[in-house]
Amino acid sequence: MSTFVLMAGGTGGHLFPAMSLAQELRRRGHIIHLMTDHRVESYGGDFPARSIEIVPSATPSGRNPVQFTLAGFKILGGIGVALSKLRSLRPDGVIGFGGYPTFPPFLAARLLGIPGMLHEQNAVMGRANRALGRFAQVLALSYENTRFADTLAARKQLTGNPVRDKVRALAGTPYPALDDTGPLRLVVVAGSQGARAFSDIIPDAIGLLPEPMRKRLQIAQQCRAEDLDRVAETYRKLKINVELATFFNDLPERAARAHLMICRSGASTIADACVIGRPMILVPLPGSLDADQKNNALVVDAAGGGWIAEQATLSPPSLATRLSSLFGEPETLRTAAAAAKSLGQPNAVEKLADAAERLVVRGK
Repeated sequence: MSTFVLMAGGTGGHLFPAMSLAQELRRRGHIIHLMTDHRVESYGGDFPARSIEIVPSATPSGRNPVQFTLAGFKILGGIGVALSKLRSLRPDGVIGFGGYPTFPPFLAARLLGIPGMLHEQNAVMGRANRALGRFAQVLALSYENTRFADTLAARKQLTGNPVRDKVRALAGTPYPALDDTGPLRLVVVAGSQGARAFSDIIPDAIGLLPEPMRKRLQIAQQCRAEDLDRVAETYRKLKINVELATFFNDLPERAARAHLMICRSGASTIADACVIGRPMILVPLPGSLDADQKNNALVVDAAGGGWIAEQATLSPPSLATRLSSLFGEPETLRTAAAAAKSLGQPNAVEKLADAAERLVVRGK
C-alpha cells in the first residue's frame, strides 16, 4: 500500500481525471490525498480522498509587473504551505494534473525528493505542466502527438485521459435508435460553467429549424445562471422540450441518451463523449492559451467523430443548416458516433494507475 498526493487545478477539466485516478488507486488499496485550490468546492465534493488540502496559488501574468510580482509571492507562500502539508502526509509519490494550483505543491514535492508524475490532458501541453516538466520523472500523455512534450526529458508514456467510473460504466451503451419520427436528443454543454455564446446562438438556431424537426427535439442545455431566464423564454416561445441547468450532475447519462452533442472541446468533455461514443459539434474556446481546445478538436474532426465550428463564424443560420443536415441524415450521425467511440480510451485509468505504482517502486 502506498500513499499518493494528487494535485490539480480546481476546475472540472483537471479534477475529473484526477478523480478517476483516485477511484482506481483506492480500489488497489492505496491512500489518496488531494491538493488543489478553493474552487474544488464546486466540483470536488465527492472526490475520493482521505483529505483535501487547499494550497494558495496564483496565475502569473507577464503583462502587469505588479500582478506578476504579487503572484510570485503568493506562489512562494503556497510552496511553504505545501512543504508543511507534504511533510505531514509523507506521500510515496505525487501526480499533477495541470493548472497553476499544481505548481506550488509539485515544486514542494521536488524539494522534498518525492517522486512525481505529470498528466497532460490536452493535445497541447499546458503552461503549468511545461514549467513543471523538468521536475517530473514521468510525463503521462493523452494524445500521441502532444505539442511541446518532446522538449522535456521526463519519461513519456501514452495513457490516454482517464474518465470517471460513471462514464466508464456507460461505455457499452449502444447509440440510440434514430428514425424519421422519433425524438431527436441534443445535449449542449459548454465546459463546467456554460458559455454566453451558446446561449446567444443555439436557441435562435433551433428556431430556424423546420417545425416538424423542432417538435421532435429534446434538448438538455447547460447555461450560465445569468442566462437561464432569457434562454428559457426563447425556448418557451418556440415550444421546445428543453431542460436547462448551470450544471448537470448526470451529464454522462444524458450524453449516453443523446444523438448529438454541441460542446466546447475541453479534454475531459471529449474524453467522456468518445468513451461513450457520441458525435459532437465542437466549438473550441476562442483565445485559449496555445489553442489547446482547437488542437483537441482537430483530432476528433480528423477521425470523423465530430465537426469543428469556430465561434467567430458560428451563427444561428449556419448552425441551423448543420443541425438540419445532420438530423436529416441518421447514417451520418451513426457513422460519426462509431468514429468517436474508436477514439475512446476506457482503460486509460488502469494505464495511469500502473504508471503511478511504477513511479513509487522506482522511487523507493
